[in-house]
Amino acid sequence: MNRFKRIFPALLPLLAVIAIAETAVRAGWIRSYLVPAPSSVANAIIESRQELFTALFTTSASALIGFLLSTIIGIAVAVFLSSSKAIQRAFYPYAVFFQTVPIIAIAPLLVIWFGYGMRTVIASAFVVSIFPVIANTLNGILSTDPALRDLFKLYGANTWVTLFKLRFPSALPQILTGLRVASGLAVIGAIVGEFIGGQGLGSVVDVARTQQRVDKVFAAVLLASVLGLALFGLINLISHFTLRRWHASEQS
Repeated sequence: MNRFKRIFPALLPLLAVIAIAETAVRAGWIRSYLVPAPSSVANAIIESRQELFTALFTTSASALIGFLLSTIIGIAVAVFLSSSKAIQRAFYPYAVFFQTVPIIAIAPLLVIWFGYGMRTVIASAFVVSIFPVIANTLNGILSTDPALRDLFKLYGANTWVTLFKLRFPSALPQILTGLRVASGLAVIGAIVGEFIGGQGLGSVVDVARTQQRVDKVFAAVLLASVLGLALFGLINLISHFTLRRWHASEQS
């Protein structure tokens, strides 16, 4: 019952939008070739379920691998950057570069470098999602309580002990925040990569666009959104189990 009370407020706007959209399209207020009725989108999912869910699996695999790579490499890069101010000044601007370059502009280059297929899609997801991991992890590590750092130094803890027993645990809430952002970006990067050089939902959207199948486009976009929500929910679940005993954000 308590779970239903938490979910119900979020369902109300969704149900209202679905009802309004269905009514507007059926009444002719909105042209169906611009915005399809929700019932048409549902029918497209049912009719093309094999194609759509096969594409969803392909996109999920690419986005998940790209996200895991951005998590591992992003945290490692942030640890490296946190080792000294000189290293931050020398290398952090290049990390920002990943955030400022539009992925749609470099996606053709990824095809040249990695060829058509899953590797290009993974690379696209990785490039888009790595910066939030680096930025949030670095900020969390650098925000460690100075008094606790001095205490570790007083007891003769070396750099690695301080990192793994103090700085990294204290940065965990911000790391998880970065992962929440990165999880959604990984899906976006995977879809963009599939527009250029892969299969999956991005390819389905591109083909359906040329066929003027707006209902199928919306169906594929809906599944991509569900994938993003699933990854976001997974990070929230990890956050709950890792932070609930000691961090205020998970104790309510």
